[in-house]
Amino acid sequence: MTVLRLGLIGDNIRASSAPRLHRLAGAQFGLDVDYPLLIPAEQGMDFDALFDSCRERRGLNITYPYKARVVSRLRIDDPLVAAMGAVNTVVFEDGMARGHNTDYSGFVRAYRETLGDRPPGGVALVGAGGVGKAIAFGLLDLGVTAIRLADPDQDRARDLAGRLRRARADLDVTVAIRADAIVAGADGVINATPLGMEGRPGTAIPAGLLPGRGWAFDAVYTPVQTEFLQAARAAGLATLSGWELFFYQGVDAFRHFARREPDEAGLRAALLNSHSAE
Repeated sequence: MTVLRLGLIGDNIRASSAPRLHRLAGAQFGLDVDYPLLIPAEQGMDFDALFDSCRERRGLNITYPYKARVVSRLRIDDPLVAAMGAVNTVVFEDGMARGHNTDYSGFVRAYRETLGDRPPGGVALVGAGGVGKAIAFGLLDLGVTAIRLADPDQDRARDLAGRLRRARADLDVTVAIRADAIVAGADGVINATPLGMEGRPGTAIPAGLLPGRGWAFDAVYTPVQTEFLQAARAAGLATLSGWELFFYQGVDAFRHFARREPDEAGLRAALLNSHSAE
């Protein structure tokens, strides 16, 4: 059986379902997928050394907090990915490391599959890191009318605001430190921080801010039903789970790695069945 050697570099990733997704996708084609979880601190290396140690693999997924840091190590052919300044998928080929962003394509697909043709309107986006960048650029594709960014790292938030304005000069973009400064009046509310994931409980967006908003998305997918999404649903918002982003970004990443088209319906069913069997 042909072995496809991949991997995931990130922090706090022990609960990740990415290995299962790629192994199940590979099984559709008779591929044995080797997909270890690579945490720099546990490997006794910094990110750069760990990344370099993986160059004999076919590719890597990159997650929090390294999606922006990895950019300087890569060749990025897609000008849109270069403009957003974040990468979650790396393919090693022809002696080069090529960067892609399937968080971006995965978010757009997840939004359309779940919320259909619903316009995003004006959106409050909490978190301007790697996944926040991808989601913000996805919102441009979806026709967002305004983006309000909140991040305690104001340099990071201003950097993303500048990238968005360069991509669409007429876009209304504002920057704040806290979520409570941006949610009022927003149509959509998005958590793009790691708060709420297993090992980091809580929510970056207090429940009291949600009534009157239209829809909510949480980039966190472990657990699927985060505190933020539960509060949004209780407040009457349409909700989009981070699991949908996880699924579609994973499908797109597998296409880059294997250059094959997985059976999405079969993969979704196998993932859900494997999860319920645990």
